[in-house]
Amino acid sequence: MTARASGLFEVRLLPQPRSDGVGDPSIGRMSLDKTFHGDLEATSKGEMLAVRSAVEGSAGYVAIEWVTGTLHGRSGSFALQQSGTMTRGTPQLVITVVPDSGTGELVGLAGKLAIINKSGKHSYDFEYTLPEGL
Repeated sequence: MTARASGLFEVRLLPQPRSDGVGDPSIGRMSLDKTFHGDLEATSKGEMLAVRSAVEGSAGYVAIEWVTGTLHGRSGSFALQQSGTMTRGTPQLVITVVPDSGTGELVGLAGKLAIINKSGKHSYDFEYTLPEGL
């Protein structure tokens, strides 16, 4: 059965130094730290790679983050994979639970998370499933 979790979160992005001679210098690297509140009470740590194109308002990024805490009272951790693009100012974002990444009471977790940014506040809408009997 599909469940839904929602709430607010804070995010902190910090630029990270490039490794000497590794990768293309036009690709930015950031650390990603989040604190989730609401149905998901958790923290996450991750990394993001991003690039801007020569066209104003067009860019792309990928990120992986490890989330640890409780989801509707069930404790454990899981990984989220993000893929985002901006095409001349129009965003598209896909965030999914990495298959089989759930631990503890979140083993078997699957789902998609949406981010809403209104008036400078970040919130999430997480549609997910867990195996029966957990």
